[in-house]
Amino acid sequence: MWFSPSPHRFNCQAKQQERQRQFDALPSSYNEACTEQDDKILDLSLSDLAHAHASSSISTPAILQAYGKKVVAAQQASNCIAAVLIPGILHSHAPQLYLPATTDIDSCQSSPLKENHLLSGVPVSIKDCIDIKGYDTTVGYSSRANKPVPSSAPIVRLLHDAGALTHVKTTVPPGLLGVETSSDLFGRTSNPYNPEYSSGASTGGGGALLAHKGSVIEIATDIGGSARLPAHWCGVYGMKSSIGRFPSWGTVSPLPGLEGVETSCSPMARRLDDLEEFWKRVVAMRPWEYDHTCIPLPWRPVNIRGKKLRFGVIWDDGTALQMTVDALQKQGHDVIDVTPPSILEGLMIGFQLCFSDGGIDFFSAVYKDEKLDPVLTATKSLLSLPQFLKSVLARFASDPVQSAMLTSVNAKSPSQERALVVAREEYRAKWRGVWENNEWDFLVCAPHPSPAIPKGTAEKVTLLDYTAGVLPITTVQSTLDALPSGFLNSSEYAAMGIVAKGVYAVYDASKMDSLPVGVQVVGRRLEEEKVLEGMRVIEEAVRASGISKSRNEGSGMNGVAGKSGSI
Repeated sequence: MWFSPSPHRFNCQAKQQERQRQFDALPSSYNEACTEQDDKILDLSLSDLAHAHASSSISTPAILQAYGKKVVAAQQASNCIAAVLIPGILHSHAPQLYLPATTDIDSCQSSPLKENHLLSGVPVSIKDCIDIKGYDTTVGYSSRANKPVPSSAPIVRLLHDAGALTHVKTTVPPGLLGVETSSDLFGRTSNPYNPEYSSGASTGGGGALLAHKGSVIEIATDIGGSARLPAHWCGVYGMKSSIGRFPSWGTVSPLPGLEGVETSCSPMARRLDDLEEFWKRVVAMRPWEYDHTCIPLPWRPVNIRGKKLRFGVIWDDGTALQMTVDALQKQGHDVIDVTPPSILEGLMIGFQLCFSDGGIDFFSAVYKDEKLDPVLTATKSLLSLPQFLKSVLARFASDPVQSAMLTSVNAKSPSQERALVVAREEYRAKWRGVWENNEWDFLVCAPHPSPAIPKGTAEKVTLLDYTAGVLPITTVQSTLDALPSGFLNSSEYAAMGIVAKGVYAVYDASKMDSLPVGVQVVGRRLEEEKVLEGMRVIEEAVRASGISKSRNEGSGMNGVAGKSGSI
């Protein structure tokens, strides 16, 4: 007897076939190894690439060939591509596309670029929750597949006006929530350093692609670490902007209309110089003229190098943080231990706001036979339990996080939701008071208490609207970073909460060997320029110390896990 597939299975199959057709439409040369000329193009900074392309020293086909080869390789290695836009670019009628696919890189000039050349020829990948005309915006849901959108988001129009090449869209998990980028629609996106580990979420596709050199910039989003966690686990750079600084209209949220916890559209990059240069050039395009939600705030250069700075540090894994602190102190900077306002309090306020409708918006887009991240599956089950039963279970919960989840996560009335917004503002005020009392220039902490987690072992919520950047510091070393013998049977481990135990339970330094480890640098609201400079100060300090190349202590799990949170 013949059975037709469910709508979910049908949509997944159709989407995957469409993606394969897009790869099949690429020139056959994209399946070959990179040539010396390809490698020269891939090594160009954003600034040099834009100048070379604008001056016709390098052609669009040459750029697309170099980056297209890396896209194909990245897809084969990590499964990070949602859609391939390269064929559409190649078949467009832009005159420069018909130049020979060759380069004369050394002849490019460094004269100032015109506005429509600020990002000339720069490959920019787009997370699959941002609209590009003529392509799906799936947000990882199969229910949104095979439905091309009629118009592009303001950031995409700005990129095109500046001459950028939006060559691919990258994979995301369903609804953008979770710690792994995995879906029935696209499959699992693996870590670029070890396929048995996660690339992070929800910009896991973009993080993996950047690590494979398949793009110069990824346009990511960040609700609770969605750009920073993949940057940490994939060894690249990312920065969550404050709401309104970067154009975000046309970004599809899994929680539409939720103003209690807003989505920040933010870029990621392979290099810190490229990340800063991209920010400058986007702001130079006056994004507020494209996006009504964007604040009309020009770029404000900051120069803090050579000055003695004051860093607050939240200790929660003792790894790359210790290396960073040592490096900063060697450069003469002040580093002060921080006792922050309760991370659990902030987490619970944000989580309740996200699911204040009982999860109706988020889960209504999910088909019954669609597989979700284990965290989301548990959240769905939690929301469906009667409140009286959750209250009873909370009495027997031995862990404060578990108890708080049981008593707090449920559908809210309008007045309860407004009370949560008030609580959010009070929480922000606490942080402001702590910051001002300590007079920090920056706060440093871990993006996550662990390197990348194993696949299948699966969020953090942004409440403060602070600017926060992530940069790679070192990698896991199997011997130096191993847990003490018998640690999981120790009294120290037994005294930990459920979250910390969960992190340590999957930690294995020998299997995690060579995985990237980063740090998070936090500034105050709308301090994007300053945070980028703070990231540079830390990178230069670590490089000068030589710690990352020859270190005396490990980078894995040497401290108390479970405190790291999104700022």
